[in-house]
Amino acid sequence: MSNQNNFFEPVREPQSGIFFRKAGSTASPKARLLLLHGVGSNEANLAPLAASLPEGLEVLLLRGPLQVGPQGFAWYQVNFTSNGPSFNQEQAESSRQLLLRFIEALPPLPTVIAGFSQGGIMSSSVGVTEPELVKGFALLSGRMLREIDSQIAVPERLKSVSAFIAHGLQDNVLPVDWAKEADAWLERIGVAHETHFYDMAHEIGAEELADFSRWLTNTLSLSN
Repeated sequence: MSNQNNFFEPVREPQSGIFFRKAGSTASPKARLLLLHGVGSNEANLAPLAASLPEGLEVLLLRGPLQVGPQGFAWYQVNFTSNGPSFNQEQAESSRQLLLRFIEALPPLPTVIAGFSQGGIMSSSVGVTEPELVKGFALLSGRMLREIDSQIAVPERLKSVSAFIAHGLQDNVLPVDWAKEADAWLERIGVAHETHFYDMAHEIGAEELADFSRWLTNTLSLSN
């Protein structure tokens, strides 16, 4: 597990307009991992993860299209209310479409899309609506949007994709019930997946990273 800690300057992908950076320096990658940050963060936030991920991966760090602060970006605007998150559905759908265009514009490679918090939400939205574009998707302290229910692919299409759910039991931003709902939803629609809970808050921990790396290796056949 030694993706080099190289960190390249941001590049704009012309078809989608999404800015991204490459982390690591794998010359001939076997597969690709797209990592999406959470709301108010940016693509640099998840760069340290690359050093803990399996070899043979091309790791691309994507920046959300919506600027919400000097160095802060998002995939859509969200407010946290007593009734749960309230979000801009049009922006979420626009970002989903941009991500589809981004993936389609890249040279073909087996791909996993994953993200933290809002980034995980967007990853699941891509994975369950256009499963042919990815081998798998991961929600790291995220949730699934109930509003995409009508866009979910039919069960036959979902057989080729798998998912990874990881969540902190002490998460006070997106409570653990969201992960349990996602687990039940994926079970219902027939997406093969594994779900892990950790003694942590709204964060990414070492034990989680180890489990995620193992899942990536299996999902993308990196040990072959």
